[in-house]
Amino acid sequence: METIQETTVADPRPKKPGWLRVRLPTGEHYRQVRQLVDDHQLHTICESGNCPNMGECWGAGTATFMILGNICTRSCGFCAVATGRPLSVDPDEPRRVAEAIRLMKVKHAVITSVDRDELKDGGSTLWAETIREVRALCPGTTLETLIPDFQGKWDNLQRIIDQAPEVVSHNLETVDRLTRQVRIQAKYHRSLELIRRLKAGGMRTKSGLMLGLGEQWEEILQSMRDLRENGCDVLTLGQYLQPTREHLSLVRFVHPDEFALLREEGYRMGFDHVESGPLVRSSYHSEKHLHPGRL
Repeated sequence: METIQETTVADPRPKKPGWLRVRLPTGEHYRQVRQLVDDHQLHTICESGNCPNMGECWGAGTATFMILGNICTRSCGFCAVATGRPLSVDPDEPRRVAEAIRLMKVKHAVITSVDRDELKDGGSTLWAETIREVRALCPGTTLETLIPDFQGKWDNLQRIIDQAPEVVSHNLETVDRLTRQVRIQAKYHRSLELIRRLKAGGMRTKSGLMLGLGEQWEEILQSMRDLRENGCDVLTLGQYLQPTREHLSLVRFVHPDEFALLREEGYRMGFDHVESGPLVRSSYHSEKHLHPGRL
């Protein structure tokens, strides 16, 4: 199958095409979520990652919580989250996250984190405590955990598996050839091994790729095959958007028709759910990813 050709972007921060336009955040639900996040001194990847869907999700009363602070020890070329020396781990953070989920009456919560490579446990102890707190305070809430790779220290990964969240996600982000440029401290095959270990541990697994960084059509398909062969159940595909001029330059905008083709390819490969579109992000419509079924 041939890729749909798009004009290569010359301007480092070009004007977005019409299919990437989003509404500004408004509405009562948005204001309520904004207030809860501020009152409980919480971090969200919606804000830290400059997510284009924040208005839609917050307007629906949902948010993706980010634990272990909002400063990452890694310097990925695509990511808008701040890089530097993180503050000390806050032992009260799990309780605050659980309380916010309770007050929001969230039926399905997504939790992610920065990378904390300076910690011996990679932050996995606080990860496990957060899951336990949410389960204790909100027993009817299902969970997706979007986790780091813990530098391949699999004892730390086991702490997540032991808590058995309904979905465990870890993003491959890009194709093998571009990994060293896009995810400087990460490793392509280590991420695949993490997915494989999650699946072996009985988890429902999920991963995602960004498009528009210079990857070729066959490379995208190969990464999709690699994920599926290592036990990935749910796949998300979305458009990379350059956060600032200091981040990796955008190579091209991917047309919605190409995302539609990739969605069909994903189902042919055996993924039981594929979310593919320009505005798709890992936690977008995550409540739909709990169970197999094409929507």
